[in-house]
Amino acid sequence: MTGLDRNQTPKTRPMSQKRTALVASLDIGTSKIACMIARLKPCPPNEALRGRSHAVELIGYSQIQSRGVKAGAVVDLAECEQAVRQAVALAERMAKVRVESVLLSVSGGRLQGQLIEAAADIKGGAVTSADVSRITSTGMRHATAEGRTVLHALPVGYALDGVKGIRDPRGMVARQFGVDMNVVTSEATAAKNLMLVVERCHLNVEAMAASPYVAGLSVLTDDEADIGAAVVEMGAGTTTIATYSGGRFVHAGGFAVGGQHITMDLARGLSACIADAERIKTLYGTVLTGGSDARELMSVPAAGDNERDAPQIVSRATIANIVRHRAEEIFEMVRDRLADSPFAAEPRARVVLSGGASQLAGIPELATRILGRPVRIGRPLGFGRLPNEAKSASFAVPTGLLVYPQYAHLEHVEPRHTRQLRTGTDGYFGKVGRWLREGF
Repeated sequence: MTGLDRNQTPKTRPMSQKRTALVASLDIGTSKIACMIARLKPCPPNEALRGRSHAVELIGYSQIQSRGVKAGAVVDLAECEQAVRQAVALAERMAKVRVESVLLSVSGGRLQGQLIEAAADIKGGAVTSADVSRITSTGMRHATAEGRTVLHALPVGYALDGVKGIRDPRGMVARQFGVDMNVVTSEATAAKNLMLVVERCHLNVEAMAASPYVAGLSVLTDDEADIGAAVVEMGAGTTTIATYSGGRFVHAGGFAVGGQHITMDLARGLSACIADAERIKTLYGTVLTGGSDARELMSVPAAGDNERDAPQIVSRATIANIVRHRAEEIFEMVRDRLADSPFAAEPRARVVLSGGASQLAGIPELATRILGRPVRIGRPLGFGRLPNEAKSASFAVPTGLLVYPQYAHLEHVEPRHTRQLRTGTDGYFGKVGRWLREGF
């Protein structure tokens, strides 16, 4: 069993520009599991979203509370499997279709993206597709440490005889050929266990993608990607980052601190149970303290099973201070990650926040202050008829997964024979070519 170690996770085949397809996305998060089923229909180019060849028409979706997941990684297979089955069944019922395979997001496993340069001599004179593939493969394998698996290998640019900035080298003549690429990896076990959960539900994993990358596909305009941008996907158990430069995804990173840590801080600071702390965060969570907040009091039920315990009285300012301390810590960690990425060299680049934790009041202002960049909240762009609850920043990842197949052609995909992926089930591998079964 070679597994995913040092290999590439499942990758979908590029979509035909002219065909309609049915796709399903599955975002197994720390606090929620979202499943979305959509029809991708060929569409004329859109100015703001030039890379999209298809319109996404949502036909079914669900979101339920997640179980068996911590910090973006599976910690209980059986619990997580039950939750995934439930989420998929709800979306299927609404869409009136059966799902066979899903696009899957990865936010755990210490995501890392790095720019790699690989170069080689060309024997025949002109660069062929095989040369491009061979050198990209070599670079990708060199970039992958033991115990890690490749989520994305995205060529950013090519060089011929040391001259950089070549868009498409095929057919051009050179003695030496080089490729710069962004190789995004995660811990192989984290990716493997996510696949295992899905395959235990008798579903194939059509492709896996890094959460912040697909969030970017959902919430970034092409202009923002061209000028330079960082997408910060603020989940419950993880905060992950994708950096864009010159229209390309060039860097990724992340850490296991997120919105759930704010909930736990509130539970501790207010001596409340976790469910009450989550409710307080959702209703009153803000990082802003105003004049009246110190005087505005509210009662918090005491944690514990004794009904007679008197509720505590706390001020809105107390709540805001607890939330703000943790949010500041998260953005300071983001700032350190961005300082070590190509983002630092892009003076006009902005930050776009997505994910459930980005929705706390005052977060964009706090982020602007700590990161010293313009910041906005990203919501899914260019989706016709999304239901209201799916229009928010917390659906950036599952909606972005629906867009992802249109961008599959940008990625290097290892030839099948070198990708001996086995999870011990005949999941993905027996039925590779099939998207969803199309009963239309």
